[in-house]
Amino acid sequence: MSPSLAATTETPPHTGGLLLLVDGTAGLLTVAAIGIALLLFLIIKARLQPFVALLGVSIAVGLLAGLSVTELFGTVQRSDAVSTIESGMGGILGHVAIIIGLGTMLGAILEVSGGAEVLASRLLNLFGEKRAPLAMGLTGLIFGIPVFFDVGIFVLAPIVYAAAKRSGKSILLYCLPLLAGLSMTHAFLPPHPGPVAAAGLLHVDLGWVILMGIVCGIPAVLAAWAYSAWVGRRIFVAVPQDMVEAAAEAKQAVIEEQRTQGVVPREDPVPLGTVLGIIGTPLVLILAATFSSIALDPSTGRSVIEFFGSPFVALTIALVLAYYLLGIRRGWSRKSLETVSTASLKPVGNILLVVGAGGVFGAVLKASGVAQALSDTFNDVGLPVLVLSYLISVVLRVAQGSATVAIVTTAGIVAPLLTEGDHSQAFVALVIMAISAGSIFASHVNDGGFWMVAKYFGISERDTLRTWTVLETVLSVAGFAVAAVLSVFV
Repeated sequence: MSPSLAATTETPPHTGGLLLLVDGTAGLLTVAAIGIALLLFLIIKARLQPFVALLGVSIAVGLLAGLSVTELFGTVQRSDAVSTIESGMGGILGHVAIIIGLGTMLGAILEVSGGAEVLASRLLNLFGEKRAPLAMGLTGLIFGIPVFFDVGIFVLAPIVYAAAKRSGKSILLYCLPLLAGLSMTHAFLPPHPGPVAAAGLLHVDLGWVILMGIVCGIPAVLAAWAYSAWVGRRIFVAVPQDMVEAAAEAKQAVIEEQRTQGVVPREDPVPLGTVLGIIGTPLVLILAATFSSIALDPSTGRSVIEFFGSPFVALTIALVLAYYLLGIRRGWSRKSLETVSTASLKPVGNILLVVGAGGVFGAVLKASGVAQALSDTFNDVGLPVLVLSYLISVVLRVAQGSATVAIVTTAGIVAPLLTEGDHSQAFVALVIMAISAGSIFASHVNDGGFWMVAKYFGISERDTLRTWTVLETVLSVAGFAVAAVLSVFV
């Protein structure tokens, strides 16, 4: 594991600030504590939108730590002066927005084309009724790569209902493996917002994040599947009939909406190989570029591989393939492709604003000296940076519920611990895995995912705490444990 970092002697002074209420490391640590407490209060008690809360706390922390108004907001006299807020917001969104946007559109085409149903049906037929829980888990694991967690539940819940109803067993046997796969990919793998945002904030090649996400995520999801099989045999939850009927109505509504958009469903299902090829294309290209930068000397061939393996290019290729193979080739009009793509981007705005505000928070911590003070203090504690990252992320997750907020806030706090040391890309990617693992720890009543799981699968609040909350904790602890072990060797 990476050795502790040497403490620096001083934090940078600030002059000319609107407020200069602190002095030295102790004062800056007080500002950090006030900032985090205020952030949690605004999100939990005041129910303020996380973007507004993060932005407001960033401004408050900057002023309390001694940053001037000009440093925070820029000046009208110098249009070329870049403010801390602008650099923080622009620095992270320039990396994240394109990846999340392309990934979201790709997921939407796969969803609307029926790719999820094809994937689940083929896996169910392949594994048979006895291994249907494993089929559902693999479906969540594969389909969770390009789609958001809540979309995956909405699309795949009817298949879970059908499998559970056919077997007469507890729905937990089928929904929990599915949820484990969806949750793991959402927390550990790009193009999901959390790992992509952390990669941008900590300046890590996305290929390393994908590689470490797979290496840490697979054992974690296997542990979660084992727990799912154990608890599913001990707690019986019947298939929620009202949700079955609602799902049928929702599916019909989606079909009607697609028809109005010019999307005419074809009778023959999408080939499974096409679905897997489209999902796997960007992952393979990005990983190839990462390995080529290590294994190959600079050459034209390496440049070509790195070009196609750029996340922007790789995701664009996958999206174009989806447009053609799942859309145009199957009778979609160009207007329908545009409509589906545009509609898919509507929920992304909130995510990008939260990620951008997290970038502002990190930039303010760095510019004000608060981040350096935190780094010095954490170093004195003696805990490895990977352990600290996990613990901070766990605390923020449990306190306020949002995984994205936990990730971007933790990344901003621990960034100075990484920039000062000579850390490899592989090690920093493992730190991101620790942060991501912490961000899914113990989902409970302050997490929207908790209520979505309870509602869609008809699980009581008590049983949701006994099953879903524990499942998330198993994923979190197992993923962190693998990252911690690997960090010894990288």
